Amino acid sequence: MIKKMTRHGNSLALIMERGVLDLLNIDADTPLDISTDGDVLIISPIRDEKRRKKFEKALDETNRKYGRALKRLAD
Repeated sequence: MIKKMTRHGNSLALIMERGVLDLLNIDADTPLDISTDGDVLIISPIRDEKRRKKFEKALDETNRKYGRALKRLAD
C-alpha cells in the first residue's frame, strides 16, 4: 500500500483506511508507539504485556521451527 502525507494545519498526517484500522484493532484512543531504524518509520499499537508475551512466545517457537528455512529464503 502506498500512502502520501496530508497537510493538517502546520503538520503532516498519515490517513489510514478503516479496513487497516479494523484489522489491527486500532481506534482513535489506541496509544501508538512510533519509532524508526533510520530508514523506516515503524508505527505499532501499544498492547498489554500479556498479549506481547504471547506474541513473543509464538515468534520464538516459529523461529525455532522454521528459522533455518526463513534464513535461506531471506538470502
